[in-house]
Amino acid sequence: MTILVIDAQGGGIGRQLITSIKQNIEDATILAVGTNSTATTAMLKAGADEAATGENSVVVACRKADIIVGPIGIVIADSMLGEITPKMALSVAQSPAKRILIPFNHCDNIIAGISDFSTKKLIQEAVQTIQKL
Repeated sequence: MTILVIDAQGGGIGRQLITSIKQNIEDATILAVGTNSTATTAMLKAGADEAATGENSVVVACRKADIIVGPIGIVIADSMLGEITPKMALSVAQSPAKRILIPFNHCDNIIAGISDFSTKKLIQEAVQTIQKL
């Protein structure tokens, strides 16, 4: 199973996801794609099996993944302070992979009903969802 983790900005969510996936899912191959080198480096240090950076890397990786996981902003063009390009968002949305999107209120995107959840809890739920798949 190939799991694609996509993150932007500092890569903190991607780092936490990869750490948790590695601890809980033994047979997963984790491909990390950051929108910038800082995010990519953080995810690589967390244990990603392969990593790349940038728009075309997102496009290509979305074709190879069985599961895509990341903040909900990865499917919203111009989100994450503009780091998610329209082409990136479209690639994630049109991928045949299962998408596990973590709801965060960030960068003018407000998700109703998540105010009571901590980042740790959201990461745990994402990993549990991957395990069910």
